[in-house]
Amino acid sequence: MKLGKSKHIIIALCVIAGVVSLGMYSLGSVFPGKTRVEHPTSKVVRRDLGATVQATGVVKPQVGAEVKVGSRLPGKVVELPINVGDRVANEQIIARLEQDDLKAKVKLQEAILDENRAELERLDRDYVRDKQLVETKSISDQKFDQTHFLREMVKARVKKAEAELDHAKTQLSYANIAAPIKGTVAEVATIQGETVTTGLNAPTFIKIIDLERLEVRAYVDENDIGRVRVGQDAIYTVASYPGTEFKGAVTSIYPSATIQDNVVYYITTVSVDNREEKLKPDMTANVLIFLDQRKGVLTVPNKAVQREGNSKFVYVIEGGAPQRRPVGTGWKDSSYTEILDGLREGESVVVGALARK
Repeated sequence: MKLGKSKHIIIALCVIAGVVSLGMYSLGSVFPGKTRVEHPTSKVVRRDLGATVQATGVVKPQVGAEVKVGSRLPGKVVELPINVGDRVANEQIIARLEQDDLKAKVKLQEAILDENRAELERLDRDYVRDKQLVETKSISDQKFDQTHFLREMVKARVKKAEAELDHAKTQLSYANIAAPIKGTVAEVATIQGETVTTGLNAPTFIKIIDLERLEVRAYVDENDIGRVRVGQDAIYTVASYPGTEFKGAVTSIYPSATIQDNVVYYITTVSVDNREEKLKPDMTANVLIFLDQRKGVLTVPNKAVQREGNSKFVYVIEGGAPQRRPVGTGWKDSSYTEILDGLREGESVVVGALARK
């Protein structure tokens, strides 16, 4: 019996010991500060860093690649042989106005000019004859002066008639409306048979766009514009062709800012090679501008850099535990950030947010 009691006591003690051990393990789980926490880390290493700037832009025609064609004369549209989507060549006739009255004015001015030229021809002969007569004292000087005066006056009338004929021909040419550039018809704002009137602004007949002369106007944040330079390479994508990257280069940077939603942007134009005419005006473009490359700089993963207000910091592993340390940063690409000060090569930093204790 005593031996049986001892066995029961030993079993009870073992159970109590197990419960106590389990309780201590549970307490360690409840109070994680008593245990070591593992953090994902990365070494501070040197690498070549190519910084980029991302921006959203819009495809637009270049200056001079979009023209609104209008009429300088009032009149009825008698011919309108083009429609939206048609391709037109430079100087191609795209509309005609009624011309009967304009042609009549040209004929009238031609007749007036012929009349004055005939009169001048007669006075030229009189002038030559009277000059010989005055030299032989056959006529008075007064008579010769009168012939000379009439001849000069008709000369002036001939010049005036020539100018008026040129004006009448110019007015007639305005009735034939020609395309000032080659391109594609984007809009037709009138119809054949309609009468147009002119005022302070010439009425617009047609809008023509040269789709081979487009550009992307990218809105670059003021924080990045200082690193953007003319000539830097760029790529951009549009929603219509999600799997295609279009290549270009920075061609200009607008000196004045554009403010949208209280954010300051500077328009940066990027060249477009649109010989296949895939791109259309007003398409939205996602632009990536490649800045100069930095070689052999200290870097850490982007997720290692934390921000608090205007300051940046990382958590450095020291003595097996993460310690907060302020850092200065430089360029940044899609994966890594340049470290200017605060870290040494080979140190380990926590990647991502620090686990809460």
